[in-house]
Amino acid sequence: MSINLVLEHLFIVLAASLLSMAIGLPLGVAAYINAKARPVILRVVDILQTIPSLALLGILMVFFGAGKVTVIVGITLYSLLPIVRNTQLGLQEVDPGVKEAARGMGMSRLYRLAQVELPLALPTILTGVRIAVVNAIGTAVFAAFVGGGGLGGVITRSIRIQNMGLLLQGTAALVVIAAAADFLMGWFEKQLRGGKRTGKKLWLPLGAAVCLLLVLVPFAGKKPQGLLLYDGDYSETQIMTRMAKMLIEDRTGLNVTIQDQMSQVNNFNTLKGDNHSCDLMISYDGTLLTTFLGLDPKDVPAGETLYSYANAVAGERYGLRLLQPLGFDNTYAIAVSKQAAETYDLHKISDLQPVAGQLVFGAEHEFFTQEGSMKFGPFTEYYDLHFKDAVSVDVSLKYAAAEKGSFDVTEVYTTDGLNRKAGLVVLEDDKEFFPEYNGAFLIREDTLTRFAQSAPNLEETLDLLAGKISNEDMVDMTYQVDVQGRSADEVAAEFLRSHGLLA
Repeated sequence: MSINLVLEHLFIVLAASLLSMAIGLPLGVAAYINAKARPVILRVVDILQTIPSLALLGILMVFFGAGKVTVIVGITLYSLLPIVRNTQLGLQEVDPGVKEAARGMGMSRLYRLAQVELPLALPTILTGVRIAVVNAIGTAVFAAFVGGGGLGGVITRSIRIQNMGLLLQGTAALVVIAAAADFLMGWFEKQLRGGKRTGKKLWLPLGAAVCLLLVLVPFAGKKPQGLLLYDGDYSETQIMTRMAKMLIEDRTGLNVTIQDQMSQVNNFNTLKGDNHSCDLMISYDGTLLTTFLGLDPKDVPAGETLYSYANAVAGERYGLRLLQPLGFDNTYAIAVSKQAAETYDLHKISDLQPVAGQLVFGAEHEFFTQEGSMKFGPFTEYYDLHFKDAVSVDVSLKYAAAEKGSFDVTEVYTTDGLNRKAGLVVLEDDKEFFPEYNGAFLIREDTLTRFAQSAPNLEETLDLLAGKISNEDMVDMTYQVDVQGRSADEVAAEFLRSHGLLA
């Protein structure tokens, strides 16, 4: 974990906090002044707070695209409730006698608000801001899912690979930021309660916050240049993203920018369309067919491969194309604990049928959704399996739960090095339910056109990896990153050099 990630996280929180104050304070004042608008304003901010954070970011990404803008807008909307409510409540609770005295002195409505009511309400207002800022520090962790950067990627990765040291580092950084922000705002709030309350006092912390934001602007990320990729949210995609960058820069001279972490689905959304912010990503033919294109393996015409059919449809719909398969097949697989395998003599998925009623199935939330055909419902129906129970866990906690014996059976990816660490036994898919998930680079056709003059050998360069990476190679590489703690850059470079692909 680098200091840059901490400063990047702080920039996101500070930008969102200032924006939420700029919007929330006027809304709170409007709710206080206008009795008719009050229930509408309060209801809207209440509803915004009830939307799940990831869902809100997903919705905003449609309008703002991937990156920090989406995250900042999302946190801003999430932070409005305490600011708006405390502003309205603080103004409403100002002593009626003071208000009447100001009115009797001939003060206008706006003058009373600015010179009397707001200064008296400042401590309550600041309490709302304080709550909003501290909450924003934690909410900003979700930035990692939409390419927003910050400490979210460190937290989710450390949980997935069960790296307690990395998790403590990321958590400690968040705690320090939150404690420092809470202490400073608490001290200022105490000053307001103990001394003369004037609106001018508010300019001091606001000015300091704006100055700090300007100092942190360089850590917001530079404008991406050259060929654009997003970093993956798990080791396999991170390794392949770095291989692509190293090969392209070494063989073509193009500058390649790896942007912040992004989930596969969100990455695909940034790759397609006219307003794309990505030129190339690592994907799989099975994922392209079932998840991105919403099709099913049974839709593949007779005599045509899943790879060629998915490629044809992607080209027709979005102008995208898979380059040559890289050699590894990271398909879904069903795995069981070593104890369950030995107790029930399990070798293939069909062996589960007579004993499924005694076993608990656990997997990440996504495997239980209805999106795509490679999910829990179609799988259990195909194999006629009726498990004792099915539990859903966060993908980052799945392997930890499997090691602790929280469930007996789970869904895994065949090339994940954590299968080896968790001691899971992968069962043979004897009825061939799961399709192939051949790894391949997915590229925009206009990317090849755009770089035709500066890098005419771009496609040939990436195809140097075609067929070079076996399942065993990928298991070894992900194991080195997730379990042995090596960096994705180091592992990727080592593989390329061992195959004579880097100068």
